[in-house]
Amino acid sequence: MLTRTRRALAPDLARGVMLLLIALAHAHMYLSGHQTGFRSYALDGSPLDLLVTGVQVTLVDGRAMPMFAALFGYGFVQIAAKQNGGVLRRRSAWLLVFGCAHALLLFFGDILAAYGLLGLALAGVLRWRDRSLLVFAGLWLVVHGAVITVGGLRIAEFGGASGMTAATDPVSALVDRVALWSALTPFFVVELVVPFVLGVWAARRRLLVEPHEHRKALRAIAFSGISVAVLGGLPLALVDTGVWNGGPEVVLYVLHGLSGVAGGLGYAALMGFIATRVGERGPVISALAACGQRSLTCYLLQSVVFVAVFVPYAGGLGTELNTAAASGIAVLTWLATVGCAEVLRRNNVQGPAETLLRKLTYR
Repeated sequence: MLTRTRRALAPDLARGVMLLLIALAHAHMYLSGHQTGFRSYALDGSPLDLLVTGVQVTLVDGRAMPMFAALFGYGFVQIAAKQNGGVLRRRSAWLLVFGCAHALLLFFGDILAAYGLLGLALAGVLRWRDRSLLVFAGLWLVVHGAVITVGGLRIAEFGGASGMTAATDPVSALVDRVALWSALTPFFVVELVVPFVLGVWAARRRLLVEPHEHRKALRAIAFSGISVAVLGGLPLALVDTGVWNGGPEVVLYVLHGLSGVAGGLGYAALMGFIATRVGERGPVISALAACGQRSLTCYLLQSVVFVAVFVPYAGGLGTELNTAAASGIAVLTWLATVGCAEVLRRNNVQGPAETLLRKLTYR
């Protein structure tokens, strides 16, 4: 049995690396004063800024959330093996509360509430047969595509979710955050259903808990998933960097979103495959896994840093920096959270957010 002192490496490693992708995907959303493209990146800036935009639209944006949704579904199965359905629902309900607080205080792009709603709505899929899971996932892709299309049409008409940190006082910023968060969260839930369900399917096969037994499958999923993500994300990246101005933007936006599901699954599988190759945990792998084990705390810390650095009523750099600089701050922030998590691990201390969630869940 895996305990808090002896955990499978692959899921924690995947969560730790995923937080880097989340930091990169979120930092540029704190910038303001720029005309933006479909993924809310500034269309102006230096060649370096546009290069960073192209790389992130292709490899990061719309890939981290599906990866975490798959890991969320995977974790659901692991918790259900030890606890009853009431625990799963309480945990999901408290995630929803955490997400509401996160959006109220820090960031309009909160994803915790979406995962909480997802857990409440889909806890019953744990009783489904494998065939039902796969059929449902395939059919839901149609719904997923329709929702992305609606989102793309709205972006084409009204623009992306940028400049929401331009409010110069905390009260106005809070109103802006809540308004946009309440509109985005239902879209997030719809887009996370397929990776969540496939995560449940993968957990039944113990792909990440016993990665050595599934090395070939993990390698195949990683290669195919990431390849689809690159091929599906590159056209929109060319549009958002101004390299290609004649593409059907909404169609490319939908292609980018659907291919992100494959990318998220591919990244999760890649972490499982890497876990089979590292042997003994060195200091880097241990620190990344410690970050993944405390992913809720590290995720919230990212938002705290970004608000302190970027928003006008705090650090104020959101009106002065461009994409490349914001991404550099994202990497440094992620590295700092990895370091904090490693300090906590060496002192055998859980993250404060995880500790609170556990106390609330288990009463």
